[in-house]
Parts: sequence; structure tokens; C-alpha cells
Amino acid sequence: MNSPADQQRPAYAKAGSAYYPVLVAVFTALVIISNVTATKGVAFGPIITDGGFIVFPLTYVIGDVLSEVYGFKAARRAILVGFAMNALAALAFWVTIYLPAADFYVNQPHFENVVHAYTQLIVAGLAGFLVGQTINAWLVVKIKERTKEKHLWARLIGSTFGGQLGDTLVFCAIAANAIGITSFRDFVVYAALGWLYKTAIEVVMLPVTYRVIAVIKRREPTYQPAL
Repeated sequence: MNSPADQQRPAYAKAGSAYYPVLVAVFTALVIISNVTATKGVAFGPIITDGGFIVFPLTYVIGDVLSEVYGFKAARRAILVGFAMNALAALAFWVTIYLPAADFYVNQPHFENVVHAYTQLIVAGLAGFLVGQTINAWLVVKIKERTKEKHLWARLIGSTFGGQLGDTLVFCAIAANAIGITSFRDFVVYAALGWLYKTAIEVVMLPVTYRVIAVIKRREPTYQPAL
């Protein structure tokens, strides 16, 4: 018989379902794509960012879904898979640099420049990713312990606020030099706008996140609503 403490805890679906590996695969792909595109610094007038802004916020949308439906341990497992695959991507790029180039291949210097930038960015991305996603997942779960199935918006926005702040500060501190940011002013603009942009994107994406969470909760046979 469950104790009163166990009965008060939020219920989560089992990670062995058909939906969990699909979410982890999408999550991992988005992280790798965002780290590759982040090797290019981008400027919209005074606004300085990197190419990772295109898809990286979506990793937090998937992270929210994983944390809300499957719990912290399952979300952490997805984070570790994403971390490992990014590390593997960096290793594969470095090995490719030292493979003998074909006579017709003329892009070796360009490839090396991208990989060198990617290596610094992968360190920054992995550090920020681990910090930000862990904070994000932890906050979703902790807020859910108090709110149960109510106030989903508070879990999603609160976790995004904290997770993106931790991620952005760690990432930008390591990555700024790799994309050519050298002044303190540019760094502040880069970090602040990055955090605001990624947080704003997740707020805009709330209806989509709500819908995805609702669909998976409804179709996930092992999920029991928290009461």
C-alpha cells in the first residue's frame, strides 16, 4: 500500500513507451543541428547572436514535454544521450580533419576552421546544455509537485526562465570568442539577447507545447494524472 507521501507525488509515464524514444531522437537531433549552426556569428544591426537561434529553443520545448510526462530521471537520460551524441559528433569531425584529403577536395582549410569553431562551441554547448536542461527539468518536476496537473503554464515558463538563464550564461561565456566576440559590450548584448530571445520563443510556443503534452498524456497508457 502506498504511503500518503507517495500518493501526493506526481505520477509519470514509463520511459519504455513508444513515444519516449521518438522524443529523445528529435531532442538529440535538434541539439546537434543547433551546435553546428552556432558556428556562425549573426548580426541583425546591433543585435548579435549565432545561427543556433533557429532551432535551439525547440530543445527546451521537447525538454519540457519529457519532464512533464516522464519525470526528471527520464528527462536526465535524454539530456545525457544528447550530450553523448554531441561529443561523438565532435570526435567524428576531428577524425575527419586528419583523414587524407582526396586530390579534388579543396575545402580542407574551410572545414578545419568550422571544426575548430565547432569544438569550442561544442564544449560551450555541452556545458550550457547540461546546466540549462538539468535546471529546466528539475524546475518542471519541483513545480509539478506543488501544482499537480494545474498551472502547466507556470511550470513551462518558470523552468524556461531558469533553465535558459543558466544555459545562456554558461554557453556565452565559453563560446563568445569562438564566433569573434571580444568586447564586453558585445558579450553582454550576445548573452542578454540570447536569453531573452530563447525565453520569448518558448513563451510563443506555449500553445504548441501544451498541445503536444496533452496528446502524449492522453495516448500514453502508463501516464496517471497527478492528483
